[in-house]
Amino acid sequence: MAVDAVIAGIAATVGYVVRFGPADAPTAHAPFALAVLLPGVWVLAMLVGRAYEQRFLWVGPEEFRRVFVAAMMMLAAVGTVSWAFKLDVARGFVVLALPLAAVLTLGARYAQRQALHRTRRHGHNMQTTILVGHRGGVAAMDEQLDREAFHGYRVIGCCLPAGQQSEGKDAFHGLPVLGDLSEVTAVVKAYEVDTVAVLPCPELDGPALRRLGWELEDTDAELLLAPAVTEIVGPRVRIRPVCGLPLLHMERPELKGIRRLTKAAFDRASAALGLLFLAPVLIAVALTVAVTSRGPVFFRQERVGRDGRTFSMLKFRTMVVGADRMVEQLTAASDGNGVLFKKKVDPRVTRVGRTLRRYSLDELPQLINVVKGDMSLVGPRPPLQSEVEKYGYDMHRRFLVKPGLTGLWQVSGRSDLSWDDSVRIDVRYVENWSLAFDFMILWKTAGAVLRGSGAY
Repeated sequence: MAVDAVIAGIAATVGYVVRFGPADAPTAHAPFALAVLLPGVWVLAMLVGRAYEQRFLWVGPEEFRRVFVAAMMMLAAVGTVSWAFKLDVARGFVVLALPLAAVLTLGARYAQRQALHRTRRHGHNMQTTILVGHRGGVAAMDEQLDREAFHGYRVIGCCLPAGQQSEGKDAFHGLPVLGDLSEVTAVVKAYEVDTVAVLPCPELDGPALRRLGWELEDTDAELLLAPAVTEIVGPRVRIRPVCGLPLLHMERPELKGIRRLTKAAFDRASAALGLLFLAPVLIAVALTVAVTSRGPVFFRQERVGRDGRTFSMLKFRTMVVGADRMVEQLTAASDGNGVLFKKKVDPRVTRVGRTLRRYSLDELPQLINVVKGDMSLVGPRPPLQSEVEKYGYDMHRRFLVKPGLTGLWQVSGRSDLSWDDSVRIDVRYVENWSLAFDFMILWKTAGAVLRGSGAY
């Protein structure tokens, strides 16, 4: 709140100086009062917009959405009040100061979030958490929370059904077994637990969960419930009253319609502009590849796209000629995940190719595939036919959308991911696709490329 107030003061000062000039007497203008009051009014608007609720701070897009909505509501309120009471409010000041305050507030929230995430990766500012449910669900949730530690949940143990504790009374999956399902509240009080995460299990049905919630009201612990469809999130899930019962309604994934056409138009236009502006880089890379190793500049490979149709994908050549025929000799020493063949130190890669692959410069010719309509800017990675033959049922969901130049896979670890993680990430993208999701992935791609982690 203090940061938001300071930011509003800066925005008010900038707006006033730009609109009226630094040499004018402050009291000569009516907007001066508004400039002085803006920090307090701005914080009040954030409070009304519920932008300070702890459960939405530092994780997820909801925090940013609330700040944006509160700013728009304040702008609309100022306009409405000034029109209704015929107040002399300088439009230039309002139009400059309020949007500037919104942009600076969003930037400050993002900076605070990144700073907190860095401290959490080192084990600080964490919430102690226990997992409640069956062994399989507990193990999967523990891996997920450990993988994304920046969310701030430190798992200190678990509570399993009484019948499952005999399989490992003292510890399970590296976690202490702190009690059974009837002892959750006692465990929370004994260990001062901040968060209780409950996985789906038949023992904790509706009445049992309701009683658990009542019991936890006497503690400071939050109760989190993991739905059975954990990869279905965001706008596709709504709680709706049906016959007097609050039921979870799951919308169909948005795979058709005007938003899909908008995505296709945005992809092709952006790829065409990208080819135009990146032409000097493409030419420089092409000349470097041609001069430093024998063989063609481009590498073409058949990949599987939307609806299982194959297409010829373009890349700058980063390996020696005939590298694809050497895969069988190197398969035994693969560093991949069992389905994808990868080697961290691949003898087939040229010296220039290592640099191109580290910073994904070899992928730039795929902008041509995007313009042709074979690929999208954002989507699952385009697989080989040999990889598709090893896919299970879940992974075939990825063929409902076009493969992408970048995607959730690229910003989540790339080649360092296990096969199960790769499946989960691809399915999550398809199930929860939206234009906002695409823009978020494009934003994160820059950081992933500069870091170069998982690229080999």
